[in-house]
Amino acid sequence: MTTWTVSPVADALILLATAGYFRLATRGGQRWPRRRSAAWAGAVLVLVVALDSSVATYAHVLFWVHMVQHLMLIMVVPVLLVWAQPVRLAVERGGPRLRGRVEAVLGARATRLATAPPVTLAFYTTVLVLTHLTGFQSLMVANPWVHDLEVVLYLLSGYLFFVSLAGSERTPWNVPYLLRLVVLAVSMGVDTLVGIVLMLTPYAVAPGFEAGHPGWGPGALGDQEVAGAIMWVGGDGLMMLLMIVIGVRWGMAGAADQTMGRWLEGARARTLLDSGAADGFTRVDDDDDALAAYNARLASLHGVTPGGDRSATQVRGVGDVES
Repeated sequence: MTTWTVSPVADALILLATAGYFRLATRGGQRWPRRRSAAWAGAVLVLVVALDSSVATYAHVLFWVHMVQHLMLIMVVPVLLVWAQPVRLAVERGGPRLRGRVEAVLGARATRLATAPPVTLAFYTTVLVLTHLTGFQSLMVANPWVHDLEVVLYLLSGYLFFVSLAGSERTPWNVPYLLRLVVLAVSMGVDTLVGIVLMLTPYAVAPGFEAGHPGWGPGALGDQEVAGAIMWVGGDGLMMLLMIVIGVRWGMAGAADQTMGRWLEGARARTLLDSGAADGFTRVDDDDDALAAYNARLASLHGVTPGGDRSATQVRGVGDVES
């Protein structure tokens, strides 16, 4: 726990980014929400621990320590960065030039494609599988530049995956809460798959760890089994905590954010109302005319006049098959 190292390039970039963030956060005399600044500080702390502490040192010789580092880089740091909302900060507190550049990037077709949930889920899945179930780990142990590439892949894939799901950062997508939970639930299956495969594989999928393996550590297969368990239990546990946070935010959100998404709401409106009444995007729950039409349709199906008694047709026996 006392073994620390220095990552000159990464540490310099972290320092510059942190200075820029807090400079914008204190600009203009308006207080930036403390919870967002705290999220940034938390992201920086976790990132420094992952890159400079004993976690970084032993991630090259113990597979299970590498897995701890992996979860810190692909899940914890990206989620905290999303909660810190640096993009929103740049738009709201940056000068005209910075604001214009950020808005241009957000409006670009490439950005919209790169942050689309199906694309980010595919990227996240590909990174998980290729860096754990192939020979990538052995290359990482033998080549420092491969490890640097791995760090970048984890941070990038994690941030792109969570940026539209974990918070309310400025992105080209306004993903409804229900879809966020669905995508996160699917990603849990990927974590589970990789973890179980590592636990059940009867040979070392990353033999490169054996070269510098410490004598006091577990054997190669035992190390791999612990790594798989951390991936499975730790990854799914962190994802479940995030889903709980999103569920709470969904319950606390205003009426405008309570929808199931434009496509689902449109399908719901077309199902509940006549097709002519649902040509546009109509929230059945918020529109008085839509509610009236919905109630009238239900009344007609049940043979009841809205606000009145059952019709003569139902009295003659049609209502007998109502249930």
